Amino acid sequence: MIPLKKDEITPEWFYINRRQFLRSAALVGAGAVLAACAPGVTPTPEEEAVITTQAIGPDGEELTPYESITTYNNFYEFSLFKEKVAELASDYNTDNWQIEVSGLVKNPTTFTMQDILDNFEQEERIYRLRCVEGWSMVIPWVGFSLSKLLDVVGPTADAQYVRFESDMDEKQMPNVSKPTFPWPYQEGLRLDEAQNDLATLATGLYGKPMPGQNGAPIRMVVPWKYGFKSAKSIKKIELVAQQPDTFWNTSAPNEYGFYSNVNPNVPHPRWMQDSERRIGELKRRPTLMFNGYEDEVGYLYEGMDLRINY
Repeated sequence: MIPLKKDEITPEWFYINRRQFLRSAALVGAGAVLAACAPGVTPTPEEEAVITTQAIGPDGEELTPYESITTYNNFYEFSLFKEKVAELASDYNTDNWQIEVSGLVKNPTTFTMQDILDNFEQEERIYRLRCVEGWSMVIPWVGFSLSKLLDVVGPTADAQYVRFESDMDEKQMPNVSKPTFPWPYQEGLRLDEAQNDLATLATGLYGKPMPGQNGAPIRMVVPWKYGFKSAKSIKKIELVAQQPDTFWNTSAPNEYGFYSNVNPNVPHPRWMQDSERRIGELKRRPTLMFNGYEDEVGYLYEGMDLRINY
């Protein structure tokens, strides 16, 4: 499925307004613009009308409302309870954010958020999100293909995997000081997965800066995998030769494999995977292989036993 552009589903004036916001972000300081409660980017009543009204996304599916996306969140660094994350992350300060890209690359680079906005064109990408817990959303992200950033740093011939490391700020994130989990949160993709066009570095959603609870100021979106594979609030990206450890595979290896592709044929010990509950709907719907993106990513797994490589 080809991701849709914002101007295909919303009024042109709103699309232009979003583009103006993205172009001007660097001028006013990326840290301030992309903070969870960014000053100076309060939407107009017309923008709020678009944000709070369900629009139509891919295949005629309704977009999940902005309020639902931003108040029903897994972000364990803040809380184990979804409904508390938004409140605890409301003052998450992402000023002066930097992303270090290192490892097996020809041009190791530390990007500021201003660098990201200046050098990588931001576009609307509407993707399904499927959580391993059996619920799903349809989210209009703002971002760009991770492959474009990888092209800048230039993976070496030895690079086989991409490792992501999230922020671990004990002053702002209440749970990272507790030894419950193997902090910091880390995730990984095979290099060819990371180079697929659908693998997205997202800086916002619904045309607004990324809220703290959703992974401000920049996060991964890997729409054909369960949601926990999309690391939030990324501080480091490292290219490596060996398959990296990941947060959930380390925490519960009997439940979470490295690949974690959405697969209705592979059950989870605690949640059914052959169907899902779309947030805002009462009935369950069938879960699609690779979350509906088989045409775009199926080739990556040809010849693999996806029950073993789950």
